[in-house]
Amino acid sequence: MTLLTWNHACSVGVRAMDDQHGVLMDAINELRLALVHGSGHERICELLDQFIEFTRMHSWSEEQLMEQTGFSGLDEHRAEHHRMLAEILQAAHRLQYGETLHLRPLLCQLHDGFLEHIERLDQEYGPWLRERGIS
Repeated sequence: MTLLTWNHACSVGVRAMDDQHGVLMDAINELRLALVHGSGHERICELLDQFIEFTRMHSWSEEQLMEQTGFSGLDEHRAEHHRMLAEILQAAHRLQYGETLHLRPLLCQLHDGFLEHIERLDQEYGPWLRERGIS
């Protein structure tokens, strides 16, 4: 799995959301590097917890902007946020309580899911928000 790098396809054209996407990319990359470098269980759990908290904050921020502007795709977007977060929370819980968890598939899921979410769902709200003066 390669490191995530910012490219034009990642931009939704709303600075706050693009900045937050960059932080999420960095967090996924940091998890990957910790795994590659053999970081301990405690460090992996800490990084995963940080990723979860930032994901919660980012999801809330996106949803607030969509709600404030009456974006019609809000319900679908919110449901996808809940689904993704539930999967990550389940993996973190299993890891925290010592269950065997293969981290490479989890990282691949985070990596691919993140890109797919931005390139599919997030691209839908960018033009909507920009048309309403949010950039």
